[in-house]
Amino acid sequence: MFKKILIANRGEIACRVIKTARKMGIATVAVYSEADKDALFVEMADEGVCIGPAPSKESYLVMDKIIAACKQTGAEAVHPGYGFLSENEEFSRRLEEEGIKFIGPKHYSVGKMGDKIESKKLAMEAGVNTIPGHNEAISGPDEAVEIAKKIGYPVMIKASAGGGGKGLRVAFDDKEAHEGFAACVNEARNSFGDDRVFIEKFVVEPRHIEIQVLADSFGNTLYLNERECSIQRRHQKVIEEAPSPFIDPATRKAMGEQAVALAKAVNYESAGTVEFVVGADKSFYFLEMNTRLQVEHPVTENITGIDLVEQMIRVAAGEKLAFTQDDIKLDGWSMECRINAEDPFRGFLPSTGRLVKFQPPAEGNGVRVDTGVYEGGEISMYYDSMIAKLIVHGKDRNDAIQLMRDALNHFVIRGISSNIPFQAALLQHPRFCSGNFNTGFIAEEYPQGFDASMVPHDDPALLAAVATFARMRYIERAVQIDSQLAGHGRKVPKNWVVVMGGKHYPVTARHIDGGLSITYEGRTYDILSDWTFGNLLFTGTVNGKPLALQIERRGLRYRISHFGLQVEPMVMTVRAAHLLSLMPEKLPPDMSKFLLSPMPGLLREVAVAEGQDVKAGEKLAVIEAMKMENLLRAEQDGKVKKIVAKPGASLSVDEVIIEFE
Repeated sequence: MFKKILIANRGEIACRVIKTARKMGIATVAVYSEADKDALFVEMADEGVCIGPAPSKESYLVMDKIIAACKQTGAEAVHPGYGFLSENEEFSRRLEEEGIKFIGPKHYSVGKMGDKIESKKLAMEAGVNTIPGHNEAISGPDEAVEIAKKIGYPVMIKASAGGGGKGLRVAFDDKEAHEGFAACVNEARNSFGDDRVFIEKFVVEPRHIEIQVLADSFGNTLYLNERECSIQRRHQKVIEEAPSPFIDPATRKAMGEQAVALAKAVNYESAGTVEFVVGADKSFYFLEMNTRLQVEHPVTENITGIDLVEQMIRVAAGEKLAFTQDDIKLDGWSMECRINAEDPFRGFLPSTGRLVKFQPPAEGNGVRVDTGVYEGGEISMYYDSMIAKLIVHGKDRNDAIQLMRDALNHFVIRGISSNIPFQAALLQHPRFCSGNFNTGFIAEEYPQGFDASMVPHDDPALLAAVATFARMRYIERAVQIDSQLAGHGRKVPKNWVVVMGGKHYPVTARHIDGGLSITYEGRTYDILSDWTFGNLLFTGTVNGKPLALQIERRGLRYRISHFGLQVEPMVMTVRAAHLLSLMPEKLPPDMSKFLLSPMPGLLREVAVAEGQDVKAGEKLAVIEAMKMENLLRAEQDGKVKKIVAKPGASLSVDEVIIEFE
């Protein structure tokens, strides 16, 4: 067994590999960019080597620097994680030539299966069902349009070396095919150093279901059941689960056997994933093979009891798999939510900055948190937006959903925005709960984007009662201040009005042992909690049932987050509520004459000039954030008065880019 391994990655996955290596008694080496010098994975590793500036093409994608770090530290093997160089044939081959073990498949398998075009040809030769498409690299946007026409819209434009949603677009007409090709080429070049792009038919109403395979160097190849990955936004997975609520045992066996046959065709070793698109009639077609560890591997670990990182290390060290296909179990149900640094209320735009508060739910009792960040750490604009993975393991699907909903309520993040409210909303959507969904689910159910007001709370009066509880705690703390003028101390009223969502909730509060009893329209909420003012997480019981939500004071309001809903009630005296109803509403300023940056990021391009007339829908600027290009278009016709921000500028949220007349 290896004595020391190097992790050629960063963030959550680097921490994940380090944990298993520790368990196995293996020392670890972290390589890190200048932006990651204070990162958690660097602190966790036994050694660390800085390999360059923040941009990944100057650090994490530079093979020479990683190989030099191996020689410098005496690392015997390299685990590539996912992304970066994990599916790079040259990297695997060079490590082999240097006598350094690659904790993954051999370079020839990486080359054949990591290349989306080559892998599709091999799948066809192996008798695996494949989707119609053009399997050769495309030379330019005009050729892309012609090919798309022949295949028939809609089509999927994909980078050959792509992954993680990078370098992928769906086109429904010639214009989208032309623009999508250019965007895919740019993203593929920046993310993977390989700008080859191909096109295939886009299957309408598809499910994205993948099979985990595991193979050793002795010819043993197994499949470890399937993962359901159909809940996606912009082709990036949001929620994954194992098993799939759609797959029956016969289909699972057929898909698994095809995945194994494909892996054996290229003498595959290590962990890998064969991805399929599955139709409503359970017909399935090969999409691609990921010759690496998947982001969502923990859900497979939960239902099989197998540590995939450990198995990858053991296979790379020359060990034989210690179990057979008959030993693979399917225990319960597991789900994973990707917690991303993005603002769901602003079109899921990236959110960067400092983690002022990072308090994940406690692990254990079916809850697991994989992360690479910590409270006080920085979320950089240079890397992927995922900051944590929240994983649960229940006895069945309904149990897993309830565990996840509760865990999301306990997950506290401040300083940046996160997609937790959206995840919580998905977990209670009827279509998701029924298992009746496909990859178009999010686009279909949230065509205009996400707003927490879309999530109706089954008992809004409960939130009004909790807000009253918090207000009472605050007032009671205030009246205990020393040196108050005798006879003029503040009295705490029993009757309040909670103003929330344009509605008034008149409530009455009285003390009970361990809390307050709050009444609204004949309904009583007995709230017992040791919550103290300033604690963002509110836990306790309401009428004997457990309750967890997040609450914080913001001026006169209390922001409450619960099951995806976010409200800002004000708890007022009866007189103050009446006076407030007489006040005029303050309107926000008119910013329609400005193009504002919707996210923090790097301004790559300004596509217009001062004095230029623009039409609605016309391209105005391109912002790069977290390895993704974001195209900004004109919302209405107008004329450019002034270019305020120049290409190359680092923009903050709502910073002015262009002013219009």
